[in-house]
Amino acid sequence: MGTMDHAPTTLVLLRHGKANASGPSDHARDLAVSGRRDAAAAGEWLARRGLIPDRALVSDALRTQETWSACAAAGRFVCPVDHSAALYAAEVEGALGLIRSTPADVGTLVVVGHNPTIALLAQLLDDGEGDPEAADGMAIGFPTAALAVLTVTGAWTGLDLGSARLRGFHVARSEGH
Repeated sequence: MGTMDHAPTTLVLLRHGKANASGPSDHARDLAVSGRRDAAAAGEWLARRGLIPDRALVSDALRTQETWSACAAAGRFVCPVDHSAALYAAEVEGALGLIRSTPADVGTLVVVGHNPTIALLAQLLDDGEGDPEAADGMAIGFPTAALAVLTVTGAWTGLDLGSARLRGFHVARSEGH
């Protein structure tokens, strides 16, 4: 590979698990029991597919931090985690800017955030040439603990709308749920 070539990288966009309806503030709402189970199920699903994160970008809200903790524990993921206050309130362009700042050596990045940003980002990054079943599933909705897996062919710095390919969409639901 030449210096301008990049091995494909993987972007996982994960919406936080179901949160309790109230808390001291929206930022401080924690996960419901089902949200913790579903976040763990998301981690297990990723691990079964060999999607092992090199880094995680996580909103600094309590529910997203708890989602990542449960996901990482279930998947046995150990990687650097960036807790981002900017991601908590970010819209698509802001979230895209944060992802573009990912170090070049990161092969798989998991972003744990909030809707509508996570769902919109997944839809807008998709080049439309990926997995049609995943696209159909994502079109129906992006519920709590849902995740989209996209392949990025260029550098993180060049990530743009329509420049990634949807490889999978999964709604993590724990057994007995």
